[in-house]
Amino acid sequence: MLQITDLTYRIGGRMILDHVTLTVPDGYKLGLIGRNGAGKSTLLKLISGEIASDGGDITMSNRTRMGVVSQEAPAGSRSLLETVLAADTERAALLHEAETVTDPNRIGDIYTRLADIDAHTAEARAASILSGLGFDADAQRRPCDDFSGGWRMRVALAATLFLQPDLLLLDEPTNHLDLEATIWLENYLINYPGTIVLISHDRDLLNKAVKQIAHLTDGKVTMYGGNYDKFAKTRREQMELASKHYEKQVAQQKHIQSFIDRFRAKASKAKQAQSRIKMLEKMGPAIAVVEDRSISFDFPSPKELPPPLINIHNGDVGYSEGNPVLRNISLRIDMDDRIALLGANGNGKSTLAKLLANRLELMSGEKVSSGKLRIGYFAQHQTDELRGDETPYQHMASLMPDVIEHKVRAQLGRFAFEGQKGDTKVKDLSGGEKARLLFALMTLDAPHMLILDEPTNHLDIDSRDALNHALNAYEGAVIIISHDPYLIEACADRLILVADGGVNAFDGDVAEYRQYLLNRARDERRADKAEATENGTATKPEEKGNRKALRQQAAEKRKAAAPIKREVENLEKQMEKLAARRDKIKEEMADPTLYEPSNADRLTALQKDLGKIENDLAQTESRWMEKQEEYDQKVA
Repeated sequence: MLQITDLTYRIGGRMILDHVTLTVPDGYKLGLIGRNGAGKSTLLKLISGEIASDGGDITMSNRTRMGVVSQEAPAGSRSLLETVLAADTERAALLHEAETVTDPNRIGDIYTRLADIDAHTAEARAASILSGLGFDADAQRRPCDDFSGGWRMRVALAATLFLQPDLLLLDEPTNHLDLEATIWLENYLINYPGTIVLISHDRDLLNKAVKQIAHLTDGKVTMYGGNYDKFAKTRREQMELASKHYEKQVAQQKHIQSFIDRFRAKASKAKQAQSRIKMLEKMGPAIAVVEDRSISFDFPSPKELPPPLINIHNGDVGYSEGNPVLRNISLRIDMDDRIALLGANGNGKSTLAKLLANRLELMSGEKVSSGKLRIGYFAQHQTDELRGDETPYQHMASLMPDVIEHKVRAQLGRFAFEGQKGDTKVKDLSGGEKARLLFALMTLDAPHMLILDEPTNHLDIDSRDALNHALNAYEGAVIIISHDPYLIEACADRLILVADGGVNAFDGDVAEYRQYLLNRARDERRADKAEATENGTATKPEEKGNRKALRQQAAEKRKAAAPIKREVENLEKQMEKLAARRDKIKEEMADPTLYEPSNADRLTALQKDLGKIENDLAQTESRWMEKQEEYDQKVA
């Protein structure tokens, strides 16, 4: 059990954590939330011992193994798989000792301990985690230095998960992941046997992976049972209740004060007036409920252009001649489009985004766009291009050279850069604030299309909500690449899958895409199992090609059968509704008073309804069985 008592921490005299008390029982999965800068990461650093507190206690069992993702990406010539395996220092030390020790008793102890820590499954477990985070078998054998910083941070996460610590501390683990890896991590954490303290601004992750929420605000932590949606509902109800209490208290105080003012000077009412003065003093001042100020974004809407904005026909695009990343692209984009690009990192989503943003040219094919088209482009690493010693005001003023200061600051204010915040040097801004500055800069000229490549990195939940509302109010086209399922579900009405060198419409929603990924992972496991050699030797290159072909074939089958799958799911929903109505009727019919003569008509009506529902349910179940069988045959 993790026990935090009266924990205090200050930075430069400013109170960050104010006598925080928190208990996390063994096996609990806790979501730690709060606005950027509230002190969440500081609290995790205090728990891990990275920094020391100014007061209070943090206690846990002496045997507790703690896991924290390294802030430095692993590097060097060691392979990814070797890097993850090396994280288990005990296993590595035992294996090394086993090679040199001669004492039979010690050899026995070593192999007993190796069995206790499941050392024989270590490589398979490490490979499985790396695969879930987006590294195929070939990538796992390559050295760390072959990969970018973002990919190597995935390796750092894999190493921490591989250790299976009793207490797992995670600080925004999805920031370096794509949607596919995020969904895998979500399922991994759901089934994780140990205790988790998770900092995240991902609603879906907080809804699915945690069972308790710790809300950090104004240096204090308040605990809420349930997932994020439950917390949000409870918090809203608490604020409404507190607001009503405040209004009631103000009204009561006004009434008392009115009596005092009227009768204080009258001798006959002096005692009563004095009594009310004391009552008013005991009540104390009414304290207004002040909710955190909501952040809002305002994307200016552009003038409408005739369709299409962009039309690509049979296009190839890439970075080196003769080696396109994406082939035979055919894509049309209109002003009312809301498109999310799906697919694992490295499959070409950012390449397609650059093509649409005119950062890349077609190698072949045709691309037609309006000459008046203005595009706002947000890339993952654009914050690095901001000038650290300049302020948001200076950045904006450089783009508005002939505009008076008031109007420049008004544009910044649309993205919550008000007052002193507009005059703060960029290097002193948080990651979320830098992202908001980029939003302000890129939408200055009211673009007709926004291309957003991982826009939610470093944004807290309130800022993500603001982005969601702004995008839904925006009247131009939107192209989103995001690991945040909530943003995709809320903003996108077209899904496009970028995979295997192609760009194709995904006929379904995010839930169906989740199922698609699960099915694909299942097919891959089956292929791996079927082609694994008995002695565990490496797969031959030609076998890898066969495996890829099998996976592509399975994916094509699932794509062709997608309409049938949707019918199956719709029938399942119908059966659920019918079953719920049937159960409700049966519950009502269990009431003995229903069988009294006065309720004869009601009983007859219920029996009639029950008969119809059971008939409908039987027919629906029959259709469901037919469609399920048809689907199974299609994907077999």
